[in-house]
Amino acid sequence: MNKVPGLPHDPDKRTVSGMRPTGPLHIGHYFGAIRNWMDMQREMESFFFVADWHALTSDYADTSRTKIYVEEMVKDWVAAGLDPEKSAIYLQSGIKELAELHLLLSMITPLGWLERCPTYKEQQQNITGKDLANYGFLGYPVLMTADIIITRGRWVPVGADQLPHLELSREITRRFNSLYGEVFPEPEARLTPAAKCPGLDGRKMSKSYNNGIFLNENPADIEPKVRGMLTDQARLRRRDPGNPDVCNLYPYHDLLTPEDVRANIRSGCVSASMGCVECKDIFLKGLKIFLAPIQERRASLDARPGIVREILEAGGERAGKESALTMEAVRAGMRMQY
Repeated sequence: MNKVPGLPHDPDKRTVSGMRPTGPLHIGHYFGAIRNWMDMQREMESFFFVADWHALTSDYADTSRTKIYVEEMVKDWVAAGLDPEKSAIYLQSGIKELAELHLLLSMITPLGWLERCPTYKEQQQNITGKDLANYGFLGYPVLMTADIIITRGRWVPVGADQLPHLELSREITRRFNSLYGEVFPEPEARLTPAAKCPGLDGRKMSKSYNNGIFLNENPADIEPKVRGMLTDQARLRRRDPGNPDVCNLYPYHDLLTPEDVRANIRSGCVSASMGCVECKDIFLKGLKIFLAPIQERRASLDARPGIVREILEAGGERAGKESALTMEAVRAGMRMQY
């Protein structure tokens, strides 16, 4: 790992990540990201940002609900276990140094690097209801790089599907360092342990598909959704043997159900001694136990007007100080201290 001369902190003890505020968070967000963030905040200095600028890359035409989504997401984060005392939780657009760094990085990033990013053409083909022919969408990885390196930490918690974006950030960082000196540590992936969270209908769990179980959802609304949840499509009758390995529900038992109970579920499914209704009963019980403390903390936050502003201001102050120091080093390296 590269060591940056004169850096006042150990980059190996610092992490950064963010999430776009585009709607309520579901349990896929928890197991796919937030759980890993909580592990990291216990191990190192952590910076977690609300990526409101990133939300504009695809949702620029309607920003009417962004403020609500920002507040709801911060509450969900804290209710799920992020600690504002341990982690800097801040608003991306509140760190103006990010805009400056993004602009400077865009000057040195070859256009071909952005066009070859595998998710660029893939998302243009899959997202058909929006016009994505804008620089913001193409230049998403440049802003992402600025987000990552502005606090000059090492570790970036990502899923395996995000590795191509992170590799591009590493290339941009290396290019900057080769041109202007070792200003930035080269970011490294901290892979999030795989957590399969399929949607209730078998597709990827997504806010846009409305097929998720949300962290702040009323239990009375969750139960009918789970009752209608897709399971093993080949198991047509109660007496038919099932296959947990192709069941849409069973991956949740891996996340929420004790190992000995999972063994009984698997045995009962393959022998047809247990039906899907019983399997869902066990899942609902475990889900309610899991969500109860999160929703209790969320209710406490809802009862405190202004709490989100306090959290973002405190986190923004910490992130802002680090960002200001970073930009001093950037301007010095680029000889732009006029």
